[in-house]
Amino acid sequence: MRKKNWTLTPWFIIFSVIMFAMAVVSYDYSPVVFYIELGVSVLSLAVVLITSLRFTSYVKSTVKNIVGSIKGINEEYLEKFSCPVAVIGRQGDIVWCNSRFRKAMCGGKGAEGDNIKAYLSGKEIDCLKKGEGCDVAIDGREYTVYCRSTGEGAVCEFIENTYYKQITREYLASKPCVAIAVFDNAEDFSDNSDESFSEAMLDIEVCLQKWAEQYSALYKKIGNNRYMIIFRDADVEKMAADKFPILKTIRGITINNHSASISVGLCRGYNNIKESELNARKALEMALGRGGDQVAVIKKDNTYEFFGGKVAAAEKASKVRMRVIANAISRVVADCDKIFIMGHKFSDLDCVGAAIGLQCIMEKTFKRYSKVVINRETSMAKQLIEYTDEKLDTDIFISPEAALSGLTQKSLLIIVDTHLKRSLESTELYEKCKKVIIIDHHRKAVDYINNALVFCHEPSASSTCEMCSEIISCLDDSPLTYVQADAMLAGITLDTKNFAVKTGVRTFEAAAYLRKRGANTLTVKGMFSDNIETYREKVDIVCKAHVYRGCAISIAPSGDGDIRLASAQAADEMLNLKGVDASFVLFEDNSQINISARSYGNVNVQIIMEKLGGGGHQTMAATQLKNTTKELAYQQLLSEIDNTLDDEENS
Repeated sequence: MRKKNWTLTPWFIIFSVIMFAMAVVSYDYSPVVFYIELGVSVLSLAVVLITSLRFTSYVKSTVKNIVGSIKGINEEYLEKFSCPVAVIGRQGDIVWCNSRFRKAMCGGKGAEGDNIKAYLSGKEIDCLKKGEGCDVAIDGREYTVYCRSTGEGAVCEFIENTYYKQITREYLASKPCVAIAVFDNAEDFSDNSDESFSEAMLDIEVCLQKWAEQYSALYKKIGNNRYMIIFRDADVEKMAADKFPILKTIRGITINNHSASISVGLCRGYNNIKESELNARKALEMALGRGGDQVAVIKKDNTYEFFGGKVAAAEKASKVRMRVIANAISRVVADCDKIFIMGHKFSDLDCVGAAIGLQCIMEKTFKRYSKVVINRETSMAKQLIEYTDEKLDTDIFISPEAALSGLTQKSLLIIVDTHLKRSLESTELYEKCKKVIIIDHHRKAVDYINNALVFCHEPSASSTCEMCSEIISCLDDSPLTYVQADAMLAGITLDTKNFAVKTGVRTFEAAAYLRKRGANTLTVKGMFSDNIETYREKVDIVCKAHVYRGCAISIAPSGDGDIRLASAQAADEMLNLKGVDASFVLFEDNSQINISARSYGNVNVQIIMEKLGGGGHQTMAATQLKNTTKELAYQQLLSEIDNTLDDEENS
């Protein structure tokens, strides 16, 4: 039933009257026309009468049945009801409403014939009939609408609660949000001079104080390079909408060609200040684990939002932490009988190289049974595996299935080059192993493995092989031979793109250390050679690329070579194209769409891949998309590139 039932009836009556008048006039000229016009007039009148009677009967029966079905309530009572009330029919049309409804909802005019949806702020009628109530806003007032269903329709009650909702919003907006900020690249300034460091510290403190004053927030310095600020939740909402401009302000502090950066952990949604502070520290750890220069916002449901993260992680000059990590690993190893070293799926040179280096030390220095867990068929480091098999007199590799069968209660699992459960070579091996050590350099993800006895994570490191070479150098490294040195140097070479990106002082120190241990650069170079089929695929992928907003994108065709390896190498190769800041290659493997992403640091490909369910670090990342096609994945990629680049331009 629609409004037309209320509005069209008068027009039909007028039409019938006009036709009758015309018939009277036509009688003298043509009796035939008279009878035709008279018939139309009578028919129109009959239709109007029948329709009106039916509609009136429908309205009366609906109201009567609805009122009668509600024990102790009659129509007169509904009229005197203290809140707006509307009676609706089967299709949601209003068949009756009280005077309060007319006054509050439609300025005193009648609402009969309107659909109730017009007064539900776009919500569906079905949500009313669930009995839970729905919130609506009309003319600046807010209501919760409750619906009581009957046989013929329903009664809708509009309970005004504007004041309550306003108070609730004000309460939520005023909830304290604890933010902990840290000057994350202080070492860059302290290395130059005390004067530079003091100047940078003073500038940062002034910026943070102004930031707090802008929102009337509580500011407190809580330690060296650490600050606590307590904001209102409403203010945090504004900052998030503006992408936290404080990050850009801090980056503007430049002394002796060094640009400052801060990391902020911010907690929202907690009533308890103590809980909020503890979670803010947790969020800060996440921000630092992702490379710093960003704000990590943790919410009450333990979800994160990240802002910033454009600057590469600052390299740590001191190696003290690695010595501490090495000692911690020694203590854990001393209490185990078997050691399994495992990386991620589709293991690369960095993953396998780090595992080979650690395996040697675990077996020769600590005298423990030690094996590298790997799937030879899917590994992208086949040449390194074959080289190791050829040069070593023992087989150090083992399949995930064999590792599972040899697992004991005191076995230790060392995970390298990943910290994500979903990326592991064997999830089952991890779940059954009670002792876990993690060594990784990728930027920290939200779903990281959090039960490790030792969590060695350094996003500023170029590679896991760099980290492992430092750890090994702090232990008894005498068993290390040129084979292990070659393997780890190959891993560093891969992740730095031949020492072009993410290459700091410690990277070259690690390479020099491995060279001293016998690493041969020509041997390492040979591990990057391709067979003819893979090379053709790589060239074909590069040739099919196009540039979009400074990003080279290519969709790899199916071929005879190693499509995963060819795609990764093609992504590296496309960075050499003029005007290209990042590269993406889409390829199909194992019934899913994979994306390999590379950059020189101007575009943070980790952020783009994270939005598509993957991860990595600033210059090298990847993702896997299930239940989709190359074309759909391509459109998703373009959308995320646009979002990321637009955010960077506006920040």
